[in-house]
Parts: sequence; C-alpha cells; structure tokens
Amino acid sequence: MPYATTNPVTGQVEASFEDHTAAEVDERLALAASTFEVWRRTSFEERSRYMVTAAELLEGELPVTAELLTREMGKTFAAAKGEVAKCAMTMRYYAEHGHAILSDEVISSPATRSGVRYDPLGPVLAVMPWNFPLWQVVRFAAPALMAGNVGVLKHASNVPQAAMYLESLFRRAGFPEGCFVNLLIPGSRVADVIKDDRIAAVTITGSEVAGRSVASTAGSVLKKCVLELGGSDPFIVAASADLDACVPFAVTGRVQNNGQSCIAAKRFIVVEERADEFIERFSAAMSEVVVGDPMEPATIVGPLVSANQRDEVAGQVADALAKGARATAGGSAIDGPGFYYQPTVLTGVTDEMRAGTEEIFGPVAVVYRVADLDAAIELANSTPWGLGSSVWATDETEQARAIELLDAGMVFVNAMVASTPELPFGGIKHSGYGRELASLGMREFTNPKTFYVA
Repeated sequence: MPYATTNPVTGQVEASFEDHTAAEVDERLALAASTFEVWRRTSFEERSRYMVTAAELLEGELPVTAELLTREMGKTFAAAKGEVAKCAMTMRYYAEHGHAILSDEVISSPATRSGVRYDPLGPVLAVMPWNFPLWQVVRFAAPALMAGNVGVLKHASNVPQAAMYLESLFRRAGFPEGCFVNLLIPGSRVADVIKDDRIAAVTITGSEVAGRSVASTAGSVLKKCVLELGGSDPFIVAASADLDACVPFAVTGRVQNNGQSCIAAKRFIVVEERADEFIERFSAAMSEVVVGDPMEPATIVGPLVSANQRDEVAGQVADALAKGARATAGGSAIDGPGFYYQPTVLTGVTDEMRAGTEEIFGPVAVVYRVADLDAAIELANSTPWGLGSSVWATDETEQARAIELLDAGMVFVNAMVASTPELPFGGIKHSGYGRELASLGMREFTNPKTFYVA
C-alpha cells in the first residue's frame, strides 16, 4: 500500500491506504467532469461564499490540522500552523479579488464592443509534493476553483491524510461534490489521467524529472500545463550588505521547513570583502539552531521527511567532504530514532562534488566566495535552475543591478524568497514555466477568449 503516513520523528507507519482502482478513478473523473458543467455557471458571489467558509473552517481547525502536517512530514508545529493560516488567508484573497482579476477586459478596436473574457477550462489535475502538504495544493485550488474550474488532486504518497482533509474541507464548506476530488494513485498511473479527455489541464510542483514527464505527456495531447520544479536558489551577500540583518535571514532561509523547500536559500554567494565575517557569523548561528521534536516550541529544525531523504543529504555532504570541502558547522546525520540531520555549512565546494551541482533538499548551506557583485551574479546564473533569488545590499545601484541581471523568476532584495497571493510565483529554465498566484496564476487555467461585436 504506497499511500502511508510514516511519522518522521519515530519512523513508524501510523496509517496506510489502498490505491484507488481503475473503476474508482473513472468514477471520480466522471464526477469532476459533470460537476464542472454546473460549477462553471455559478456566480463569483456563490463561489466566494464557499471559499470564505472553507477559510473559516480551516482557521477553526488550525491546531489539529497543523499537528497532522507535523505527523505526516515532520515540519515543526509552529511552521505547520503558519502554513494552515497562510492557506486560509489565500482563500480569502481569491474570494475577495477573484472577480476583479477575471472581469472582462475591454479593449478599444473598430468594433462597437471588444475585449477579452476569461473562461474556465475544466477539470485541472494537480500533481503535488509532500513538503507543503496544504499550501502547495491551496495555492492552485483557490484561484482555480474561483475561476470556475474543478480540481483533481494526485498528492504525494506520504501525505495521504492531508489530501483527504482537503477533499473533506471543500465538501464541508459547501462546494458541490466533485469540485475537488482526490486520486490515490502511484506516479506510474498519472500519464493515463493526463491523457483522459475529461482532464483539461495539469499543474505539477515537484522534481525536474517529474516535471519533464508531465510536460511530455501533456504536450502529447496538447494540454496546458504549469511546472513549478526544483531550484538551487542563490543568497547573494553584496559589499553593502547589512550583516546584522542578513545573517538571521540566511539561517532561516536555509533551514525553513527543515531545509526542504524549493525556494529555500541553498547557495550563499558572498563577495570577498564580506566573506570571512559572514562565514564566521553564519556558521556560528547555524550551529546554534535547535534540532529536535517538531512539536516542541523551541525546535527550529525537525526531522527530514524520510530515511531516504536523510541518506540522500548525508551522501551529498559526505561526497563533498571526501573531495576537499570543509564543514564549518554540522556535517553529519544525528544518531537515534527519526530522520534528523545537523544544520550544516560547507565551504570549498567545487563542481566536482555533488553538492556543487545538485539541489540539496535538507538543512545544508553551501558558501562561495567571489570577487564582486558581477562575479556573484555570474555564479548565481551558472546553474540550470532559475526559481528564486535573495540579494542583500543597501546600495541602490547594487540592488538594481541584481534585479536586472539575475536569471530567476523572482528576485527578493533584503528579504527571503517567499510566496504570497499578491505576487506571481514561478521560475525559468529548468525550474519550470507558467506562474501560480496573483492575477497571472489565476488566469493560467482560463481561456482568454477574444470577443468582437461589430
């Protein structure tokens, strides 16, 4: 039974669930397709009422739901509570702003009346990861449902109860049955669902390998897809950086969600004149990060999601150390039950090391020294990924140069990269294409239909 809750603190399986059969998948897709024909004709006001109710339910159930997330994938209870609250906030955002975002756009032309309207596409398949079990889904589902689409979720196999909770949440909020349905299926069956005529489009947040597979299948049947894939986000410390402000965010940026975030800072690129001080302060701060039971308030870093993930991170670090890198903090897994790894800082990393060419999905930072800001930007752009980037500079010329020249979907100055419903989220290059959130994200799964009245 591939769908199972394995508590990362203990390594014990707490619940397991059977995959849906082919007949059950067919039944759920039929329900989604039939519900769409009704749902697309509902008013924004009606959709908004249901979405606000879902937000209210989520807020009322926040502690219990947050504990579920901690149990399923190991994030700290504090981080889980923040994730739940963010989901509710985003639901309210689209309930309030969805109508304005999708209102007809009037365009002057020789016609008496012309412009663009945004019509829903239909059932949208969402293939979602485990690291933000609610947020990754809600940031797709809230705008998609408000636009008149229906959602079909294929969630990661290690967070089945989060998937079931979301299906229950939308149903209890008043959304018609079929507006949001789960498919408990392995990755090997996703292609068949994408090819099903009842699926109108697909979105995936996941690995580059998974994204290529989904994009290839969607392309073969000419269906729209949005890809939010991996990243190796740079954290650039320029000559004018305020280290008092920068270092705490460097730590948080690397260890957020136990280091398992696509937009976590991973490569710390520091100009030579600030490097010694930054490395000393950053390493000391990383060494002081409290690792432990994610339900304890003092804990900053909990376990990694699985034994495999911990071993993957350990292998990347061990490879770097064996080839000459140095750990100025941490550097090894933590003995005992659970899937824990020390917050780690590596220096002297080269492209001959796995840590120099692979995304590290755990609390491990790689620090590089460079001559100046131009060299920092060149190194930041040297990877195949282009998701987010964080730049620390008080000088406005340095800020403007970084914003202009960094190859990334998002550039945050004197702040961590983050997602918020007001701003588009997404990357370029091997980090994917398309956008989530904001108006761009809401319009991804619509038909921008031109109208012209003579």
